[in-house]
Amino acid sequence: MKLFGKKEAQAGQLDLTRLPRHIALIMDGNGRWAKKRGLPRTAGHAAGAETFRRVATYCKTIGIEYLTVYAFSTENWQRPADEVKAIMDILEKYLQEAIETMERDRVKMKFFGDISFLSQKLRTLIAETEKISSRFDGVQVNMCVNYGGRDEIVRAAREYAEEYKATGVPLTEDLFSRYLFSAGLPDPDLIIRPSGEMRISNFLLWQSAYSEFYFTDVLWPDFNARALDRALIAYQHRDRRFGGIKEREK
Repeated sequence: MKLFGKKEAQAGQLDLTRLPRHIALIMDGNGRWAKKRGLPRTAGHAAGAETFRRVATYCKTIGIEYLTVYAFSTENWQRPADEVKAIMDILEKYLQEAIETMERDRVKMKFFGDISFLSQKLRTLIAETEKISSRFDGVQVNMCVNYGGRDEIVRAAREYAEEYKATGVPLTEDLFSRYLFSAGLPDPDLIIRPSGEMRISNFLLWQSAYSEFYFTDVLWPDFNARALDRALIAYQHRDRRFGGIKEREK
């Protein structure tokens, strides 16, 4: 994992010809943002949802092909019931609005996670967004809801085990990746975590093996296009070797 400091993030200008194909975001800091303002945590989640809309639109505008966001983890069910309900209500409202605009805006949607725990209404909305997404090509937003990286890997292992019993096909990395929620998608080039926390929190454990990481103290509701640009500039200053070395270093 590569960590970026403030000086590195501020160096240079963003080169729109060298953008990552796939960005992943851990949308963290909503509760602390609300607390600093004397507001309930639910207000922080509402503000964070608006930030997500703006950031997703900006990613589409500059040409990011894939955006994956950590919206609700398998551990988040431990939060107070009113907070969980508020998050689910926000998700429902977002999906209802997305269904009306996603085809026009050429934004596809896919969900990572076990959605069987969600309400029937949410599952119906999710099915509708994925049905609409199948009709066109465009930028793809992957929403991780009731998602955990360890859970994803365990599920994939179970599915492979069932296939192995039937076919005896030996396991490879490529084969295993086909059982993940992200099957068929490129791994994230850059994972961004706002809020000052410096951990991965069970997010995309398999897919992030060679991702670059960027951490910032900005709380998610305050994250904006300028903050994303800083992360992208930092990414463009990295030397991605995927375990190898450059010719000049041999």
